[in-house]
Amino acid sequence: MTRRDAEVTSLVARDQHVVTPVASEGDRTADVTLRPTSLQDFVGQRELVGHLEIVLGSARARGQSSDHLLFAGPPGLGKTSLASIVAHEMSSGLRVTSGPVLARPGDLVALLTDLHDGEVLFIDEIHRLPRAVEEVLYPAMEDRRLDVMIGRGPSARSIRLDLPAFTLVGATTRTGLVAAPLRDRFGFVGQLDLYQSDELRQIVTRSARLLEVPLQGDAAHVIALRSRGTPRIANRLLRRVRDVASVRGYHGVDERVAAESLELFGVDDYGLDKIDRRILGLLCGQFAQLPVGLTTLAHACGEEPATIEEAYEPYLLREGFLIRTPRGRIATEKAYQHLRVARSGGGLV
Repeated sequence: MTRRDAEVTSLVARDQHVVTPVASEGDRTADVTLRPTSLQDFVGQRELVGHLEIVLGSARARGQSSDHLLFAGPPGLGKTSLASIVAHEMSSGLRVTSGPVLARPGDLVALLTDLHDGEVLFIDEIHRLPRAVEEVLYPAMEDRRLDVMIGRGPSARSIRLDLPAFTLVGATTRTGLVAAPLRDRFGFVGQLDLYQSDELRQIVTRSARLLEVPLQGDAAHVIALRSRGTPRIANRLLRRVRDVASVRGYHGVDERVAAESLELFGVDDYGLDKIDRRILGLLCGQFAQLPVGLTTLAHACGEEPATIEEAYEPYLLREGFLIRTPRGRIATEKAYQHLRVARSGGGLV
């Protein structure tokens, strides 16, 4: 080992944290088995998939690594699956980490210097990278090099490390929080949109086949309609339907069994769960026809304001159950009809 290598190793060891996030092994195994492995298997996002076929196909034809890719969109739409597919399409290895895990520059230095030629590095929640770590990425993405400071004070000096060719794939649910200098260094930015019910039906049918769940009739359609436009939710609901069918001894899952199972878990025809209905119940009852602030609504629901705003409101807004005004949230006529509550808030319709 040269003196330079020894210095870098010492720096990394002093500043290094674990870069592989820990997840529930059971859930991770279940999710991985349902992930598509190629662009041909990926359902939905047709425009994005078409663009990726061109970008990755061109890189393969040149015998080079692909441009860096950024995938943006709500949770559960397939950003992690696309990162795995990119590695598969480029016949390369995949390294997985996330923004919050890379707490110090040394974490990222350790990861980048351990990459092999052509590998894909996937950083989930890339908008949560600390600024100091983010700045290490800039020369790595543009020039495939790292400038590392050795020592401190007057004796400090900088050394330059050359990196192998690699493709960075970033995923974010908050595009606006990705710093402009970082976003501009990605060669392709893909926006994932919520799925149509027919696309979700195809995903449920494929997942049921992999999980050996015998779906019959319109069962896949029933699950798709309650999945809030999100494949991750569709697969989760399918597993709950499978559990009910297994416990109750059903030999097949038809639309009646699927609807009964989802009702048992509190998921209604629109895909609303207990918290969704609690929010609408407050807006249609206690706060009927009155604008309600986020903090007041969160306290009344027993949830954090950020949870209400980020996890529940977007779907309720998109489906037309509530509107946001400068003064607060108000339930719509559709919400009153769905809960079967009179506009006066005085009883059932």
